[in-house]
Amino acid sequence: MSAEKATALVLRTTDWSESSRIATLWTREFGKVRVLAKGGRRLKSNFENALDLLTLCGIVFLRKSSGGLDLLTEAQVIQRFPRLRTDLSALYAAYYVAELLADGTQDYDPHPLLFDEALATLRELGGECGPRVARFEMVLLRELGYSPVLDRCAGCGGEMNETEAAFGASANGVLCRNCRGGHRDARPLSPPAYRTLRDLAAPGDDWRGTWSVEVRADVRQLLGQYITHLLGRRPRMLSYLGS
Repeated sequence: MSAEKATALVLRTTDWSESSRIATLWTREFGKVRVLAKGGRRLKSNFENALDLLTLCGIVFLRKSSGGLDLLTEAQVIQRFPRLRTDLSALYAAYYVAELLADGTQDYDPHPLLFDEALATLRELGGECGPRVARFEMVLLRELGYSPVLDRCAGCGGEMNETEAAFGASANGVLCRNCRGGHRDARPLSPPAYRTLRDLAAPGDDWRGTWSVEVRADVRQLLGQYITHLLGRRPRMLSYLGS
């Protein structure tokens, strides 16, 4: 076994024994790792409170050469996100981010840009969380190779008229008037919501502009529908998100 160092977000923990626990961590260097923290349930342990959910920590772990859980040997707190303790909507949004990272990614598949986006999201959550969460979702989709087709019709490849666009999760993107009839899940996409989706997918901060109530609702429904389609199930925390 080799010792590895990493920066990690704690996504999930499960009690393993009277004194130990299993943790699912999202690391910048290695992607998702699952570790056994021996003594991790003790009040005084080598990990202190570093394994609290949604904590950013520096870790050292022994990587198993063949299957099984890695062994966590050190964990020290780097940052907590105190706003999550006082803003319920921010806490639910943070749980949703953790759920997507835990259930939507593969072990040892690193995506440093996705790690950075998750960290930025947790730091910025508060007030109206919808736009920040939507941006995280679009970065996650891009990094995992599932970006929705937005610059052309996902059905025929033709140019899109934004006044006639629809979005189909099963089509993996927007659909023109002629193609939308072949997808039962296609739903109309308003021009403002269409432009917002494209801003979310593009580099830069254009997505940070003011969103109307209607746009927030449309974007939340469409991205929720698309991610549910890709996961094959509805994320547990999706119902707790506002728009």
